[in-house]
Amino acid sequence: MKRILLAALSALLLSACEQGIPKEALQLSQENLQMRQLQTRRFDSADEGKLLQSSAGVLQDLGFTIDQSDTTVGVIAASKNRDATETGQVVGAVLLSMLSGVPQAFDKDQKIKASLVTRPIGDGKSTAVRVTFQRYVWNSRGQVSKVEGLNDPQLYKEFFDKLSQSVFLTANEI
Repeated sequence: MKRILLAALSALLLSACEQGIPKEALQLSQENLQMRQLQTRRFDSADEGKLLQSSAGVLQDLGFTIDQSDTTVGVIAASKNRDATETGQVVGAVLLSMLSGVPQAFDKDQKIKASLVTRPIGDGKSTAVRVTFQRYVWNSRGQVSKVEGLNDPQLYKEFFDKLSQSVFLTANEI
């Protein structure tokens, strides 16, 4: 009797733990699809190597340092360090420190990262290039205060405009 009761109780507990994956968990939102479209461009070239070379050149022209690159899988990772100090935030921190007597932190340094991937498109004559930009901010205490994706459409437009020019120059050996 104890074994039957124990087996029934175990089955009940195990069945309560099973939840399954909700249908919406694997669906991209409209916002995600719009961001992917903003971050991706199609180029009429099957030569991923030249696209990666042009992409690396554009990133370097924008002040990025290439951290990793693998042309066999079509990936570039780059970063650049910048000052994140904002006068208004520093003034606010100083005033709050004076009022509270407790030193307040303010944003100080940031690292902007770029991740770029290429992939052939099914027709064999085109390649898709997708780039994403992220920002990591450290405060005056050396703590990470922000981690965010950079989603400004103008940023992506400028990057892809420069990449298009670079691809044209590379293709025509100018």
